Amino acid sequence: MSEEKSKTKQLKEELFLPAKKGIAAAAEDEISRADEFCEGYKDFLDNSPVEREAVEYSLQLAIENGFTEFEQDRYYNPGDKVYLVNRGKAIALAVIGKNGTKNGVRFSIAHIDSPRVDLKPNPMYEDNNLAYFKTHYYGGIKKYQWTVMPLALHGTVVKLDGTKVDIKVGVDESEPCFCITDLLPHLAREQAQKKLAQAIEGENLNVLIGSRPLNTEDEEGELVKLNVMKILNEKYGITESDFLSAELCFVPAQKSRDVGFDRGLIGGYGHDDKVCAYPALMAAIDTDVPECTCITYLTDKEETGSDGNTGMQSDFLRYFVYDLAKSDGEEGYRVLSKSKCLSADVNAAFDPIYASAYEPKNSSYINQGVIISKYTGHGGKYDTSDASAEYMGEIRSMLEKNGIMWQVGELGKVDIGGGGTIAKYVANMNVDVVDLGVPVLSMHAPFELISKVDIFEAYRAFHAFFNNL
Repeated sequence: MSEEKSKTKQLKEELFLPAKKGIAAAAEDEISRADEFCEGYKDFLDNSPVEREAVEYSLQLAIENGFTEFEQDRYYNPGDKVYLVNRGKAIALAVIGKNGTKNGVRFSIAHIDSPRVDLKPNPMYEDNNLAYFKTHYYGGIKKYQWTVMPLALHGTVVKLDGTKVDIKVGVDESEPCFCITDLLPHLAREQAQKKLAQAIEGENLNVLIGSRPLNTEDEEGELVKLNVMKILNEKYGITESDFLSAELCFVPAQKSRDVGFDRGLIGGYGHDDKVCAYPALMAAIDTDVPECTCITYLTDKEETGSDGNTGMQSDFLRYFVYDLAKSDGEEGYRVLSKSKCLSADVNAAFDPIYASAYEPKNSSYINQGVIISKYTGHGGKYDTSDASAEYMGEIRSMLEKNGIMWQVGELGKVDIGGGGTIAKYVANMNVDVVDLGVPVLSMHAPFELISKVDIFEAYRAFHAFFNNL
């Protein structure tokens, strides 16, 4: 009988999906390498809360590592590294391959925008001797999570004469921060009876920015607002009308932190999707002379549908590929048709506290490596790209060959929700694509959680993909 069990066990091992051991099977030196890699990531995360700053930080790293600005109609040699910035809010980095673009290019594409609270075009007002900014939230947020926490102001103002002014206040602890207030529990009985999504209304996400009136003998109104405006004018040279041509937003003021006694996790704002953008960026930086030209593209506007000239639905990336193809004497559309892409985006990590929202057999888990999402979208596979069996097989083979920890999963139960990525827009260019990224706990919250090991495995995956390993 024991022999029969032994044969049965052997057959199971041959035919069943193998159990994923994840971090438990990782060597100590690999975990140490992950920890070291994540020190650079934390710097990236803390310096890239909004897309303009993410582009600036990425550009700085790229230039330090030999990338130069792309020039049209110039021939590039294998191993040359070039970048092209789109309006300060998206950036493409290419490493020219031995075969140029004739066999297609390899894309790794991530987005660098994250859910936040934007200022309205005409934001400033005073009410009962308190000054506020009116806001319009950006992307999918739980509005209650953004109240009663320190916020920092980031963004750019363009004045009437065309002068551009960058603003960043609240990052350093010596600087003032800002806050959205909430109702105290003693007066919140009616609020507590509302549905969670309605307890805090979008129009009430007003940020407190001042409380002291301008010291004057004139009996004028709006003196708190005037005092705040005077401070802004003295420091930045702007007037209230300049808000009409500004991109300003509030993000959490805290920096990223190690989480847990074992320091295995990183908590911070903007893991979605900078936890994929950084390893994709570093994979390009660490690639020398690949077979095919490799492109890391960090794009904007994913959280609001990828529309606009800096989003993935823009033709910017397509035109960049066409220019690269032209220098090789190739047709751009043919290059795209032979190209392959890893859409570098996150997925929801299984949270045992909220287990009822997940389907355990098809969920991703912390410390189990990168997650492949064959499709995203929502019930009925709407609004998604569904990767082909052939391409799934190719990526599986690459991960296995390189000993990279990986898993597959969906975004929760079929009829509960879902979400989208940029993969469908890449697929629309006739490019083979699948989502590969990092599992995230508390996704879209002001303080998200990721595993250090998972982000390092993402870097290993993108690097292997670029280098045909």
